[in-house]
Amino acid sequence: MIILISAQSVRSKMLTVEKIGGTSMTALNDVINNIILFNRSGKELYNRIFVVSAFSGVTNLLLENKKTGEPGVYHKLANFKDFHKPLKDLTTRLKEINKSYQGLGLNIEIADQFIETRINDAQTYLENLSNILASGYVNKENILQAAREILASIGETHSAFNFTNILQNKGINATLVDLSGFHDHRSFTIDQRIKHDLEDIKFDETICIVTGYAKGTEGIMREFDRGYSEVTFSKIAVAVKPEEAIIHKEYHLCTADPVLVGVENCYPVGNTNYDVADQLADVGMEAIHPKASKPLEINDINLRIKNTFDPEHPGTLITREYICEHKRVEVITGTDKVMIIDIYDPSMVGTPGSDLQIMQLFYNHGISYNFKATNANSISIVIWEKDFDKKLIHELEENFEKVTYEKAAMVCLIGSNMDRPGLLAKSASALAENGINIKSAGFALRKVNIQFLIAREDFNTAVIALNKAMS
Repeated sequence: MIILISAQSVRSKMLTVEKIGGTSMTALNDVINNIILFNRSGKELYNRIFVVSAFSGVTNLLLENKKTGEPGVYHKLANFKDFHKPLKDLTTRLKEINKSYQGLGLNIEIADQFIETRINDAQTYLENLSNILASGYVNKENILQAAREILASIGETHSAFNFTNILQNKGINATLVDLSGFHDHRSFTIDQRIKHDLEDIKFDETICIVTGYAKGTEGIMREFDRGYSEVTFSKIAVAVKPEEAIIHKEYHLCTADPVLVGVENCYPVGNTNYDVADQLADVGMEAIHPKASKPLEINDINLRIKNTFDPEHPGTLITREYICEHKRVEVITGTDKVMIIDIYDPSMVGTPGSDLQIMQLFYNHGISYNFKATNANSISIVIWEKDFDKKLIHELEENFEKVTYEKAAMVCLIGSNMDRPGLLAKSASALAENGINIKSAGFALRKVNIQFLIAREDFNTAVIALNKAMS
């Protein structure tokens, strides 16, 4: 159910909902100069809702390192280890972050007291959960999920409080909207909490600084885990119907990775559509989390991706209906962190249900795929390496004659209007000319994404070669 805030039941011609990521948040001085104040003064400062992530690295300390898996406070509790010292160390670290913003105008005494109180309260909650876990009388999964929710909320509340305090001390009317509901025990869904906490705010008189974490009976991390702040951003946008939704990142959405191909050989994408955004997310190049983009797309809310450090550039505008005027590839991207699993069995040919049986095993293990190719007797499936599970392989081997797997990379040509004769041949030739063998390839009928599976060591060369061939 979509809940609309009554004062904003029709689309505002002024209001924007904007999301600031963790890396950008850490550079608060740039955020203030390039986003809050850039080309604005007086009343122009307002009519903006900012949804903020935790400062860079903080959620890693609370939960686990997103890239390396290094455990945080959560894993101490989950494994019945002492989590008090990690919480104390966290308090020290957050105070160090506070001190780094003293020059921007943060009231250190107030900020330190706020985060001390919040972590002490969280510790009480966590101690209660730990005692319940130790009893063995409850469902462990639900208790641990609650612990993740409590811990995750600390990061965004910390950054939102500091940001609001700094803006207020600069003479800007800023309102902290803490959706964490830390001391609110009412049974609100996330949508209900958003409605309740925003409904009395006069957006044209204040800047709203909103926590990326939102507490709800459904548990925002249960379904979205670390992608929750973009979900909060999306839900707020659907609720208030802004003129535009904006995500501020530390880079442009470019036609290719400038680090690989060189900044002179790529450029920011000006316009694209939500389908292309989904294709990018499917290979790890997220403009926005797919589950956050769907509500925006369905409600016809345009999304703009902007570079925090290049405020004069309009960024990339993502809309529902956009189709590129000219037939061309819009983005060349991919990933070198995938695995190919090939399932072979001579009984597949002409036998209905072989694919269904395989997919059921993947489903049972909670593993999704981002590429699949078939022939008479085999099916090749590509998954993220982090999702690779030997138990799945054993079950496949029990049901099919031969199962092989290997590390691989995927390179993609993506665009809203690139269905032209010779594109496949041209791209395959570019790879061949650079000595790159194609392990598998494919595209759906709509041809918004042509995918090539190659050896992992060839990934960088492939992106450069395809970018050169398509330019």
